[in-house]
Amino acid sequence: MFDKFSISLSLKNRVYLVNAILLCISLIGAVLMVWYTYKIEGVFKNIISKNVEILQSAEALGTSLVNQKGYVSYYFLDNNPDWLVQLKKYRILFDQNLTLVNSLINEPWEKKTIAEIEKDYKVYVATRDKVIELYKTGDHKNGFILHKEVRQSFFNILELCELFKSFHKNRIQKAIEISQKEANRLRYMVLMGVVIVILLSLLVNFIFARHILAPIRKLALQADTKGGPGKAKNEVDALEQSVLSLIENTEQAHLELKRSQESLMQSEKMALVGKLAAGIAHSIRNPLTSVKMRLFSLNRTCSFSESQKEDFTVISGEVLQINKIVENFLEFSRPPKLLIKKMSPSVVVDSAVYLLGQRLKSYHVTLKIIRNGLLAKTLLDPEQLKEVIVNIIINACEAMDRGGHINIYEEETYVEPLKKVDVIRIMDDGEGIPQNIRDRIFDPFFTTKEEGTGLGLNIAFNIINEHGGWLDVSSGKGNGTSFLITLPIKDS
Repeated sequence: MFDKFSISLSLKNRVYLVNAILLCISLIGAVLMVWYTYKIEGVFKNIISKNVEILQSAEALGTSLVNQKGYVSYYFLDNNPDWLVQLKKYRILFDQNLTLVNSLINEPWEKKTIAEIEKDYKVYVATRDKVIELYKTGDHKNGFILHKEVRQSFFNILELCELFKSFHKNRIQKAIEISQKEANRLRYMVLMGVVIVILLSLLVNFIFARHILAPIRKLALQADTKGGPGKAKNEVDALEQSVLSLIENTEQAHLELKRSQESLMQSEKMALVGKLAAGIAHSIRNPLTSVKMRLFSLNRTCSFSESQKEDFTVISGEVLQINKIVENFLEFSRPPKLLIKKMSPSVVVDSAVYLLGQRLKSYHVTLKIIRNGLLAKTLLDPEQLKEVIVNIIINACEAMDRGGHINIYEEETYVEPLKKVDVIRIMDDGEGIPQNIRDRIFDPFFTTKEEGTGLGLNIAFNIINEHGGWLDVSSGKGNGTSFLITLPIKDS
């Protein structure tokens, strides 16, 4: 039934509805409790307090009446006139209490009873005064006879006072019973409210458990791609961690996709241009070899003048330059074949720097290696990696015409999804690469040098790509250039 009803209400409205019911029950319970407290207070105030005052006055009537009888008896025993003074005092007290009772009562039967007490009391007082006069004159016989009648009046008045007191005692007792009944009713209502609140709380817990926490838990488990041993404090934290992990993985996947696209475009360019380069290189290499052999033969068999030797030297140098270009074309046209060894890239960096020692001096460039220790060993081709580093350092030296500084930073870090990687950052303080050509520096045959082939950085990019890493560049005009070589740490 709840599931059918929940179809027409959204989860938010269901939660709001149950909370509104809980709030209404709490408010109603609070209002009822306040109302009942005022009601019980009214019962005690309007009934008990008034009846207690009447009861106390009625008891005072009886007490003053009994004291009057006692002082009369004391006077009859020893004829001491002091007892009559006390008698007069309690007679005044009786009259005062009688007046007070008359001011408090409202019901007809109460007025009738008090009227009978007042009437009988007047008769009693008048007769008692006659008895006292007879005793004063010495007529004890008639005084004794009349005294019996006074006794009967006394007991009649006392009986009426007791009856009046009993009625108000019963009334007080009834008021107490009513208050107890109201208190019990309040307890039942509070108990019922507690039960309803508990049931509604269980309903809220059920809604949260089934329609909120369960989907969140399920979503968190589905979104948990790491599956690590750490447990979140609750489902919301788990979902947050999973979503953050998904966002991180998505960003990393986007980055990897971008790199893959760049690599694919580069591979396509290399495949197209490589075929052309290979064909041109082979076509040029055969006649070039014949030219080189004839030049060698002429150099051994002919005698040249000074001007002819100079021309011969220029021709030989240009032939060697053409041969170098052809070799670059051939190297570009075929993917690099790696001769893998397990070693630290730091060793390759040291070897490349040592090899370039004299050239760095000729360019007036100082080079500094900054590392905490040797990079972790990984699988790499040391000669090809050294070619990449040498190429980048020579480019940096040529970019700094008047000398400068090159810093090589090494570190191990963590990059998804390659886990741990070795990073080599080569930074110079030259003029930097303009923004408009920065994205083209890895393209084949793109160069800003007059004698360059535009293949050096392309070959370096392919070598690092074959290692499973990537080669990045960051630069700005006048801010120097930074090449970042990232190599995954592999055991096999």
